[in-house]
Amino acid sequence: MSLWSRIANVARRDRLARDIDEELRSHLDEALAQGRHPSEARRAFGSALRYGEESRDVRFVAWLDSLRADVGFGWRQLAKRKVTSAAAILSLALAIGACTGAFRLIDALLLRPLPVASPGRLYGLFRRSFDFDGNLRVDDSYEYPLYRQMQAAVKGQAELIAVSYTSRGDLTYGSDQEMERAYIQNVSGSMFASFGLRPAAGRLLTVNDDVTPGAHPYVVISYDYWKRRFDRDPKAVGRTFRADMGIFEIVGVGPETFTGTEPGTVTDILIPMAMHAGVTHPTWSWFRVLVRLKDGVAPEPVLERLRATYRAVNEERAKEFSGMPKRYIDRFFRQTLLLRPAASGISDMQESYRRALAALGVLVALVLLIACANVANLMSAQAAARAREMALRVAIGAGRRRLVQLVLVESAMLGILAAAIGGLFAWWAAPFVAGRINPPDNPVRLMLAPDWRVAAFGLVLTLGVVLLFGLAPALRASAMKPVIALKGGEDPHSRRRLMHALIAAQVAFCFLVLFVAGLFTVTFDRLSHQPTGFSAARLINVETLSPRQQPMAYWDQVTERLRSLPGVETVALAGWPLLSDVGWNGVISVGGAQPAADLAYFLNVSPGWAGAMKIPFIGGRDFRPVDTCPGAAIVNQAFAKRYFESADPVGKLFDKVEGDGTRTRFQVVGWVRDARYRNMREPITPTAYVPIRSIGADGALQPRSSATFVVRTVGENPAALASILRHEVPRARPEFRVTRIRTQTELLRAQTLRERLLAMLALFFGVVALLLAAVGLYGVLDYSVLQRRRELGIRMAIGAPAANIARLVTLEIFVMVFAGALAGLALGLASARSIATLLYQVNAGDPAMLMLPSVTIVAAALLAALPAVLHAMRIDPVEMLRSE
Repeated sequence: MSLWSRIANVARRDRLARDIDEELRSHLDEALAQGRHPSEARRAFGSALRYGEESRDVRFVAWLDSLRADVGFGWRQLAKRKVTSAAAILSLALAIGACTGAFRLIDALLLRPLPVASPGRLYGLFRRSFDFDGNLRVDDSYEYPLYRQMQAAVKGQAELIAVSYTSRGDLTYGSDQEMERAYIQNVSGSMFASFGLRPAAGRLLTVNDDVTPGAHPYVVISYDYWKRRFDRDPKAVGRTFRADMGIFEIVGVGPETFTGTEPGTVTDILIPMAMHAGVTHPTWSWFRVLVRLKDGVAPEPVLERLRATYRAVNEERAKEFSGMPKRYIDRFFRQTLLLRPAASGISDMQESYRRALAALGVLVALVLLIACANVANLMSAQAAARAREMALRVAIGAGRRRLVQLVLVESAMLGILAAAIGGLFAWWAAPFVAGRINPPDNPVRLMLAPDWRVAAFGLVLTLGVVLLFGLAPALRASAMKPVIALKGGEDPHSRRRLMHALIAAQVAFCFLVLFVAGLFTVTFDRLSHQPTGFSAARLINVETLSPRQQPMAYWDQVTERLRSLPGVETVALAGWPLLSDVGWNGVISVGGAQPAADLAYFLNVSPGWAGAMKIPFIGGRDFRPVDTCPGAAIVNQAFAKRYFESADPVGKLFDKVEGDGTRTRFQVVGWVRDARYRNMREPITPTAYVPIRSIGADGALQPRSSATFVVRTVGENPAALASILRHEVPRARPEFRVTRIRTQTELLRAQTLRERLLAMLALFFGVVALLLAAVGLYGVLDYSVLQRRRELGIRMAIGAPAANIARLVTLEIFVMVFAGALAGLALGLASARSIATLLYQVNAGDPAMLMLPSVTIVAAALLAALPAVLHAMRIDPVEMLRSE
């Protein structure tokens, strides 16, 4: 009989049993038909039971049949204990789902290779340098002339591919009133061929599209954009659109799987590098460099060639550094290049969330371990309750392997049910978390579609979970000694020791989760409550640009128009909003001395800007309409402290020194209080506010192509005026277009998105870990009381006070809680260093941070112990003595 037939017979076991019985009866009937006596025929035939078993073994796969029987028995056991089984399944499902959801995020952002040919040969080129404070930093932005020289230096060994940072840009396929936003990226024309990509429609960019600056206004759109914007219309190829850089023609559609080189962002439009204005500016750093190694080429020799070229370029550039501090020049020469694997692409989001996702992964793994310890204790208690059953199975011939299989099958059923529910949770949780990574107006786009990697992780995770909580009870059940078990069972203390050890592990993991959750929560609280130095309430920023530079009179005209709108209190102009992560800096010289070694920051503002932001003046005056840049400046307290030794700076002069030694002189006309400039994590920086009206070398007033209208509203909800402001700006001057509107409160919230997400998730997992640990503690205490009912009843009968009974019930468990808390404390202090970059103004060794999880765990332990103590107090000594 074939193997497949034997497997199929397992599914129709009852029918096959009837067929075998019928066949055996037919043999007896045949003997009787020949005239033989029934007893003689049965003796001659032999044991019908033995023949039936042998026949079934031939027609079945024996181990599969036993597995089927164990599944049926396990299901009946789970159904018998509905509440306990449901609690175990749900706790495991939550832990498995959280782990799978975390893996989906980590895989989509950090692990999943780009859908290109041989992604393992792709590297990112990084630059290790020092900032003005001497701190080591690593960045990945480069200048185009430097890129061309490095490209020529490694020709034949590697191919260099330039990719700009993906940004949201305005474009229109019709009139200005039909403007829309899309994610745009400039790329080398050779990128598509190097990546081995094929178009879904039309053609892709080539090297010839990336030779002459501004000569090839062709673009390739992504498949996702083609589907979303054009509904896969083949006529999209050949259409044109207008953007700030000019008019472009769509020549093709990228492959369906390729969404760009930045995980977390789905690029819509890819433009040749030569169409970017930065290719003609030798000092602009505005793109990344990917290095694709040729077959058989190691990264080390390629890196050495790149470093040699980089040193030569730096030596030429340093010749222009006249007047710069020697310390700055020394740090400039200490720069070097690094190669890092980039099989999964490169993005700022990866760098920002790498440690955060790692911390999240550790937290969910700890919750999973707590859940597994819980279920292991549950299974151990159930195995102890079934000691007589297991002893009888051994007594009638069941082997150790058979008993292990019996218990593991039940554990596997728990694990599979939990994995199924956890999979649904992970399907919802991963997009939910991803949706909170970026601001709502710039959502993250991660490819979270399940693939073999997620499926394999879920399978391995489920198998590991089953082994974690099921193997120890299974081995314990299989080692049952029938004589001891039938006489009353083995020593209960040995079982309690295992359960107590698991409780200690649960408490240690729970302490660590609560400790980290406390650090993240305090970080978010302190960061979000940092004083900003201005009032964000009722402020809205209207970021505006024009395709061509416009006279300042036009900007003033729009300002006056917005001031006249109902609901508007005041309007001012600025180069960009505060806390928008945009900056303009330089080095400062006072009294013609050598420039200081640290940086000061600058911001162009109009008269009335400080009033609109509610930044108080300490001395001096605000800008007047006649003030220009260079010329007048308003400085903050940090600027006065750094460069004027905290003296009143009004009336004093300072120079902004450029890299070539050129000096621009300013006179301080006002002095204001400190306000945060770029982000909340940076300390208050020395800042000089300069007039938005700038004059050129010829003394003429310079036009502007972009600025931000800072609007303070009368009402408490400034966003209510957003649509009105968006329409009024082009109505006042048709040359202007609003690109983005954000309230200052939104900008503040964007500064703490990562911290808010970590605090929220850490608190959630902290609560889950605490509940699981408390339930596990309750289960062990309740089991301990049941096992010691006779002992406790006798002690109560001979006069033991209630306090002694409570101490007897809880002492061993609380010793384990204390030991687990100490272990968790050690783990927490050891792990704090690995998450230090995610924290803000939080000391892991602060007694308050250590007391919080300690008190929480003790309170949970007391609550969990209360039902068990009450249960012990209600034991009837007379009943126990009668049973004894």
